[in-house]
Amino acid sequence: MHPLIKNTLAVIVGLLVGGFLNSFIIGLNGTWIPLPPGVDLNTQEGLSLAMSSFEPIHFSVIFLAHALGTCLASWIAVRFSTTKSWNLGRIPGVVFFLGGVYMVHLLDAPAWFEACDLLLAYFPFSWIGYKLGRIRAMS
Repeated sequence: MHPLIKNTLAVIVGLLVGGFLNSFIIGLNGTWIPLPPGVDLNTQEGLSLAMSSFEPIHFSVIFLAHALGTCLASWIAVRFSTTKSWNLGRIPGVVFFLGGVYMVHLLDAPAWFEACDLLLAYFPFSWIGYKLGRIRAMS
């Protein structure tokens, strides 16, 4: 397979699988840690209203979803690419970061969480996924 096609497919599959993991973990938010009474996460309005009643533990699950989804996406992109480059590893970080910025504008989450999420969940975990992908690829 041509390296450009293989690299492109690795990034696309990484984005899809990382996005699935992100959604899966966020979907489990109410099962691991009970949500505040009356919270509805199925609608945009319900999610916006829920932000004010969330405690820090609820935001930790969201952060975990963003960080692990990004890390897995970068790992897949690097592990299954031909070049194993940081450029391919950071593409999921950039894409998920832009999604995070979009969500910051949509939802009224606490500023501390927005800053922590945008600064620590995307690019650092993209770099970790890149490093793990290179380690696995070298063996």
